Amino acid sequence: MAEYRNLLVDRADDIVRITMNRPERRNALSAEHLTELLSAFRAAGESDATGVVLAGTGKVFSAGHDFADVAARDLDGVRELLELCTEVMRTVQSIPQVVIARVHALATAAGCQLVASCDLAVAAASAGFALPGGKAGWFCHTPAVPVARAVGRKRLMELALTGDPIDAATAEQWGLINRAVPDEELDAAVDDLLARATRGSRASKAAGKRTLYAQLDRPEADAYELALEAMAAASQTPGAKEGMAAFLEKRKPSWPD
Repeated sequence: MAEYRNLLVDRADDIVRITMNRPERRNALSAEHLTELLSAFRAAGESDATGVVLAGTGKVFSAGHDFADVAARDLDGVRELLELCTEVMRTVQSIPQVVIARVHALATAAGCQLVASCDLAVAAASAGFALPGGKAGWFCHTPAVPVARAVGRKRLMELALTGDPIDAATAEQWGLINRAVPDEELDAAVDDLLARATRGSRASKAAGKRTLYAQLDRPEADAYELALEAMAAASQTPGAKEGMAAFLEKRKPSWPD
């Protein structure tokens, strides 16, 4: 595992854990921090791991962009920073592994964007979520992109226009996260959901994740066309053939990948 200044990265069995470790800055996403996240996710994506957990240390999961970094940049510099952040979010969704956010505390702005960009998310009951730009001077334009796709238009508008935080129970109800659990049950809930989401053929899971994201924002007819071709092609893969054979032969599958 590579060494990082702002992250702790370790692997146990088939799971890579990426933990943001800049608590003195509330895990704010400076360019250096984002570059390390990008490197860590790319490395995890190229590994044979089946899942990735994204977590944070300290009193805040992530406070979003580091204003000390942003304020020092001109227009081109800020655009470059936002492009880097967008690349991190896209990488989270493009790597073949299932990525789950372990949200132990407040996630705001680009921190909330990180949560929304993960495939799955589990939060402690004491956690919160916000797009605070709506009540300040820098609106949360880019964080709103994945949040909108998770919670829908009216709820996005409430989050983005008021800037007010919502608690974990509300975030679960709105679809921003999968589970809100008592704080002491957070790790167990993360491990349980990830275990269930990573079973089966690795190759099939990777192709499924890729197709899901590709079809999500398309018109229904286009989505069906894309999904149909992907599913037809997938039927010929070793994993699919083994899964069907095991079902028909009433035995436990032995996944080739």
